[in-house]
Amino acid sequence: MARKKKEIPKYGTVVLKGVEYYRTRIEDADGRRVALYARTPEELLEKVEEAQRQIENAVFRRTTPTVAEYCERWLTMQSARIRPTTLIDYTSKVKNYIIEPLGHKYMAEVSSDDIKLAMVNVSSKSCSVYRSVQMLYKCIFYSAVESKIIDSCPCETLSSKGGKPQNEREALTDEQVDKLLVAIKGLPPYVFVMIGLYAGLRREEILALKWDCVFLDAEAPYLSVQRAWHSEHNRPVISSDLKTKSARRDIPLPSVLTECLREAKEVATSEYVVANRDGDPLSYTQFKRVWQYIVTRSTKERTYVRYINGQKIQHTVTPKLGEKAAHNGNVVYTLENPVKSTVFARKAERSTASRPPVAHLSSASAELTKRLLPKPWSVKAA
Repeated sequence: MARKKKEIPKYGTVVLKGVEYYRTRIEDADGRRVALYARTPEELLEKVEEAQRQIENAVFRRTTPTVAEYCERWLTMQSARIRPTTLIDYTSKVKNYIIEPLGHKYMAEVSSDDIKLAMVNVSSKSCSVYRSVQMLYKCIFYSAVESKIIDSCPCETLSSKGGKPQNEREALTDEQVDKLLVAIKGLPPYVFVMIGLYAGLRREEILALKWDCVFLDAEAPYLSVQRAWHSEHNRPVISSDLKTKSARRDIPLPSVLTECLREAKEVATSEYVVANRDGDPLSYTQFKRVWQYIVTRSTKERTYVRYINGQKIQHTVTPKLGEKAAHNGNVVYTLENPVKSTVFARKAERSTASRPPVAHLSSASAELTKRLLPKPWSVKAA
C-alpha cells in the first residue's frame, strides 16, 4: 500500500537580500510569535514539525516537574505540620532512597517498575526503614495525583513487606546490672544509666529532664515526662512537643533511684538532671563522650593510629578483664563488652546466691550502637 503523501500547506514568501524564502509563524512555549524560513515548502514543513516538538517538550517540562523538584516541594509543604525531628528523618530518606535513584526523571515518566527497582537498595536496610520509605513514596506520588501533576499513582501496589528483620535484644540480668553500675559509679553516665534502668525513660526524655519534673519529697516519689531532647547541627533542642499523647506521663520512682536522684540534686548546679559543665543540656557529641566512659571500661577490641616519622601505624588492642588501662590507672576493664545504649532492658533474677561486685558482662549484652533508637527501656520478668 502506497504511503500517504504529506499535505504541504501553502506558505507565504519573502525576499531577503535578493533571495526568495518561504515563511510561516508559530507560537512558542512563552506565547510569542516566531518566524521560520526555508528555501522550499518541504524544508519549511520539517522545520515547523521540529519546532512544535520542542515547544511541546518545553511545555511538558514546565507542567511536569522532576522527581527531585517535586520531592523538595512536598517536604516544604510537610514542614508546616510535622515535628522538626520528623522532617529531618523524612529529608534524609527522601534524599537517599527517592531522589538519588529517580530524581532525574519527570514525575509523569516514573513507572511502577522504576519504583520497584529503586526499592531493591532499600531492601538491604531494616524493615522499619523499608516501611518508612514505602510510605514516603506513596505520600509523594498520591500528593502529585491530587495536584493533577500525574494521572495515576505508580506505587499503588507497592508492598510494605521487605527489609531485614531486627535482631531480638536480650535483657540484662540483675547480675549484669550490678556489674555495670559498679563499673560506672561516680562517673558522668551514672545518673543517666540509673534513670534508664529504673524509670524506663528514653534517651531523649532523660536528656530533657529538669528538676522541676522530679518530685522526690512527694508521698510517693515520681518524675513527670514533659519534654524531649533532640539535636540539630550538634546543638541540643528541648521541646515540649512530644511524639504522642501517651509520651506525657508520670513514673513512680523506686527507692534506689530516689536516693540516687536525691544525692545528685544536692550537688546539682543546673536545672537539668543530666547537664554539661555549663549547666546546659548535652549536645549529641557531648553525650557520645559521656557514653565513652562505659566503652573505655569494656574489653571491646579497639584500634589506635599513631604517626611515627610521618608514617601512619595502626595498633589493635584487646584489653583483658581485670587489667588497668595503660593510659589511666583509674580505669579497670571490668565489662566484657559495652552494653547497648539503645535499650536498658533488665531481666529480673530471683537468685539467693551471692554475686561478685565486679565481673564481666555476658556477650548477649555486648554491642554499643552509635545511634540511640527512641525506644523505652523495659523490665522483663524471668
